Amino acid sequence: MSVSVAVELTEAEKKARYQANKLTKRLRHHVGDAINDFQMIEPGDKVMVCLSGGKDSYALLDILLGLQKSAPIDFSLVAVNLDQKQPGFPADVLPTYLAQLGIEYRIIEEDTYSIVKKLVPEGKTTCSLCSRLRRGILYRVADELGATKIALGHHREDILETLFLNMFYGGKLKAMPPKLISDDGKHIVIRPLAYCREKDLVRYAEQRQFPIIPCNLCGSQPNLQRQVVKEMLADWDKRFPGRIETMFRSLQNVVPSHLADTGLFNFHDLQRTGMPMADGDTAFDRQTFHDPLPPQEDDDETAVPSPRRVFSILDSRPKGDGCAS
Repeated sequence: MSVSVAVELTEAEKKARYQANKLTKRLRHHVGDAINDFQMIEPGDKVMVCLSGGKDSYALLDILLGLQKSAPIDFSLVAVNLDQKQPGFPADVLPTYLAQLGIEYRIIEEDTYSIVKKLVPEGKTTCSLCSRLRRGILYRVADELGATKIALGHHREDILETLFLNMFYGGKLKAMPPKLISDDGKHIVIRPLAYCREKDLVRYAEQRQFPIIPCNLCGSQPNLQRQVVKEMLADWDKRFPGRIETMFRSLQNVVPSHLADTGLFNFHDLQRTGMPMADGDTAFDRQTFHDPLPPQEDDDETAVPSPRRVFSILDSRPKGDGCAS
């Protein structure tokens, strides 16, 4: 007869386990809040999760699988990887990982690598062409699978980087939306990691020991504009804690009347009314700015809860209900 012996954890092990659980809870809540705020997933949805082999898409799939088990609605997931035939790409890693998870998946083989290398001059960035080719293939596969949503693994810093890239190099006040519809109106793209910090995703990938596959096509290109902006934001985050959070909140607090786009606000027909305007200017009032607050943790009792909706993806499923897989 075997006797089980309880293993006493050291203080360091207890602390590590506590921090790991806290990180998982934080990411789960960030993803759940984004799904709720933008109504990313609805009952009966078939969500195509685009898996690249990087930390972000692994985390996205992992967290969605966890939410799927407990969510008060039924939705299904299918993981899709596009094998772009990059030299040295370990083609067995993702199929092995996905088979172990026991979920529906599909590996698409398209040699976009040769196309990009042929058409893009040496020394030029490949991101734009590679992205267009990849997007077209993923839209086609979504049609074939009957997917109602396409989930991408972009996080908070990706969104802010895109904002500054468009400002610095494109002359546009434009970021990367958490939810959008494709140009042809046929596909809805969602970014459930929109509220997640990249450094949290790095820690989560290490904690979960995902089999990361590096991108040798674009990630090794030096002096990319996006990399320059990434380093700028990382420096700000280090020197001015809370600034990243404040900048991201600004994307959710836009005042068109205080910008200069005549297509967004009718400046031409502005008239004196003698009545206060909801978004009127405090013309000669002194504006007061405060230092940004450090990011709130999920167990912070002072945190303000999000408004409740008809249902929350973070709600528990009533006992006895099943869930599509």
